[in-house]
Amino acid sequence: MKKLLKNLGVWIIIAMAIGIVVGVVMGPEASMFKPLGDLFIQLIKMLVVPLVAVSIISGAAALGETRSAGLVGGLSIAYMLLTTAISIVLALFLAELFEPGAHVGAEGIAAITEAGEAIAVSSAAPEQMSFWDTVIGMIPENPIRALAEGNILQIIIFGLFLGFGISTLKDEPRRKVVAGLNTILDALIWCIGKVMLVAPFGVFGLIADATGTFGFDILVQVANVLWIDLIAVAIIGLGLYPATVYLFSRVKIKDYFREMVKPQVVSFSTASSLATLPVNMEACDRMGISKQTAGFVLPLGATINMAGNAIYYALLAIFFAQFYGVDLTMANYVSITIVCTLGAIGQAGVPGPTLLAAAVLVAAGIPLHGLPLFYALDRVFDMIRTTLNITGDAACAAVVDRFVKK
Repeated sequence: MKKLLKNLGVWIIIAMAIGIVVGVVMGPEASMFKPLGDLFIQLIKMLVVPLVAVSIISGAAALGETRSAGLVGGLSIAYMLLTTAISIVLALFLAELFEPGAHVGAEGIAAITEAGEAIAVSSAAPEQMSFWDTVIGMIPENPIRALAEGNILQIIIFGLFLGFGISTLKDEPRRKVVAGLNTILDALIWCIGKVMLVAPFGVFGLIADATGTFGFDILVQVANVLWIDLIAVAIIGLGLYPATVYLFSRVKIKDYFREMVKPQVVSFSTASSLATLPVNMEACDRMGISKQTAGFVLPLGATINMAGNAIYYALLAIFFAQFYGVDLTMANYVSITIVCTLGAIGQAGVPGPTLLAAAVLVAAGIPLHGLPLFYALDRVFDMIRTTLNITGDAACAAVVDRFVKK
């Protein structure tokens, strides 16, 4: 019982339940608790830009070590980024098809956010950009200005470029720089931990306000994202990954499905790719994948292969775009895809994956105020996306092992 009471996720769920009751009882008057949610959102915004910048640079610099692995590193990273990009496109398609965030009244939207201004700005008809305008716009003219303005896509591009540059340094200087970046990242993670302590209060304020404004229907609408997420995860986990194993590896498909059951159960229960790593390595060994390949690919995958996370972020982006009535342009879709795909590189060691979700929303010009609505369900989403991630790690190891042996 004491362990449960010390669990932040439990307190967030309790706060959500209390917020629902208060919202139903008080109705629109529950908006008096909204400042608690606004405070929490502002604290999250404070950390998004430095967290994304430092984690992307650190992750890209650490990838420099894969040069010694040559073909293994190149194939692994290419496989992970390609399958992640496909997963995001699928998620965007399903979200646009089923429209989980549509059909919300404008007066309700105004009540969940102080951003009459933010919504007006985000919803204004954006200027149509050509393909080359989009590509050129990804490159910051001034990285400092990109940081100051919170241009997430430009920050990621510059962070990757700088990180890969750091990876070319000699071993000793590179290790010192990476160690320094990781130290800053540890400090930011500490900050995240402290901010998350107020998450129950923020969730209570926003849920009470949302329920009082929309009624219980808003929570049902949020839950709609869950089954769309399950569809996307099933298509990738039971379709794309097994197809690559069948077509491009020497592992028998029935062996792949049989041996992945145990790692999937462990990942679903722990919601941790790293905790599942030993079990996944054992499964790959029984499939006939070499220990050398699995020993390289699986830890790398646990660090940067985040297709499950990317699906979730893409669904959230489209949900809130529909929720707030924000018309997305092709440039917005490209931004969402790139931020979700490349953002996976910066996920290693960063708790609270909703922080990258915030970065995705910022990149697409979508208000953040409704994000805590998903916090109570985040554990469920986390279990689902982690299971897909480790499934992809094993599939990648199977494919890479064939080409390495060849």
